[in-house]
Amino acid sequence: MPERCILHVDMDAFYASIEQRENPELRGKPLVVGGTGNRGVVAAASYEARRFGIRSAMPMSEANRRCKSLEKVRPRMALYQKVSRQVFEVFREFTPTVEGLSLDEAFLDVTASLKLFESGEAIGRLIKARILDVTELTASVGVAGNKLVAKIASDLDKPDGLVVVSRETLRATLDPLPAAVLPGIGRQTLTRLERAHVRTLQDIRTADDGTLRSLFGRFADKMRERAAGIDDRPVLPERDEKSLSAEETFDTDLTDPGAMFARLLGLTERTATRLRRARLEAGTVQIKVRRADFTTYTRQAALGGPGNDTAQIYAVARRLLAEWCADHPGAPVRLLGVGATRLVRASQGDLFDAPDEPGPRSVDAAVDSIRERFPGTTIGRARSLRRN
Repeated sequence: MPERCILHVDMDAFYASIEQRENPELRGKPLVVGGTGNRGVVAAASYEARRFGIRSAMPMSEANRRCKSLEKVRPRMALYQKVSRQVFEVFREFTPTVEGLSLDEAFLDVTASLKLFESGEAIGRLIKARILDVTELTASVGVAGNKLVAKIASDLDKPDGLVVVSRETLRATLDPLPAAVLPGIGRQTLTRLERAHVRTLQDIRTADDGTLRSLFGRFADKMRERAAGIDDRPVLPERDEKSLSAEETFDTDLTDPGAMFARLLGLTERTATRLRRARLEAGTVQIKVRRADFTTYTRQAALGGPGNDTAQIYAVARRLLAEWCADHPGAPVRLLGVGATRLVRASQGDLFDAPDEPGPRSVDAAVDSIRERFPGTTIGRARSLRRN
């Protein structure tokens, strides 16, 4: 078997870069995408913002504290999804074996494509050029013999980088890297590694068995393999999603059930839209409620049958929230979320069995069509739209 050639392509500051592309006045400025109130969180940060130590998932209040001139914009998921589809179309120009990890990154197995192109490096350069031509955005690419090393490589020269790790350069590339680059090593594990003076991938690779077992337990052998760059996982073109959801943290706690139901409807619309776009149906609906004291509750119930209609999902979500409100009268709510689980592929209905009268499905279809044609458009049921 020939050595595999795997690419990991990671778009650079994807959401923030799209916003800077759409609004040239934001270019070169520290920018974050996320909830604009102090209770929101950073979904994405431009490289200018990252120089201030601002990262995704950081509370917006902390981001504001670190950079007084920070520019903030709300997410426009429909727009980001449209650009993501353009990027993935570029990937499939070079190989059908594409494993999407998120909207802005994917693994590509280009082993079979080497017959048409000079090398994995050449394919990486062509993909970067095509993405720039189609989207005006840059991407960083890692090229290696497996997924683990390709992903590590793509992060070594950001933004707009291309790093190739061959069998000959594998050890020289990996050994000096900090242990934190390996998947599965979190903050607590790093503390233990530091105490044991195990700081680099070389330290993990060359540590004695007793030391590794004390640090990683039954995963000791696996971590040694990872530190040595060993990974035989295939690139999987189809990744079945386990759940889809949408949630929102409010600038001001909600106490009025009517306001909660309005926000719940908007979140339901977002979740149902994502289901339809992914051609999925949900068997179970889940709501998430976080009180002002950060106590978090989840409740779920089955749909009558798999579905992705907004009205169908909202009916269940509303009942769940009504039950929660009855159990917690007057409780201030900081966050609400709507999730869909037990996902299955949407069945193909009869194309000639369209309803004679306009109904919920035709409304969903119309809204989906408008959002697809005009990304970023604020459109939805009147009850869900915030008043200016």
